[in-house]
Amino acid sequence: MNRSLVSLLTALVSGTIFGVGLAVARMTDPQKIKDFLDFAAIPSGGWDPSLAFVMGGGVLIGLIGLRLDRLMRAPLAGAAFIQTSRVAIDRPLVAGATIFGVGWGLSGFCPGPAVADLGLVPGDVIPFVAAMFVGSWAAGLYADRSSLSGLYVADAPAG
Repeated sequence: MNRSLVSLLTALVSGTIFGVGLAVARMTDPQKIKDFLDFAAIPSGGWDPSLAFVMGGGVLIGLIGLRLDRLMRAPLAGAAFIQTSRVAIDRPLVAGATIFGVGWGLSGFCPGPAVADLGLVPGDVIPFVAAMFVGSWAAGLYADRSSLSGLYVADAPAG
């Protein structure tokens, strides 16, 4: 994969901003996630709705970013905008979302904050990150060897 220096620097800056945002919002704390997912605590006032605001901010920024391709001829740090013809909600999407949600709810770790937590509490998060990498590798092998492999190729060339 050939990437330009601008593309790599953009990824580094974006990842750093994302990581700082996670830390400032305390989204790297699994207990904060569990407090958000504990809807039974709403009557007692123990429910923490702050994650909804963080997610809402992320969705808003994502919607704006994903619509910029309509105004721009080319991306600032890539060869082309990545377009896909996949628009249907299918079995692999639902299965992946379910696995992600169950893992997040049971562990309190989302992949981004888990990687950030490697620097803060490595002993607690290493098993999760190891399982995440093994699961991603296994899912990639399965997709490569099944009829799913053609579904994940973008129509535009990678930058």
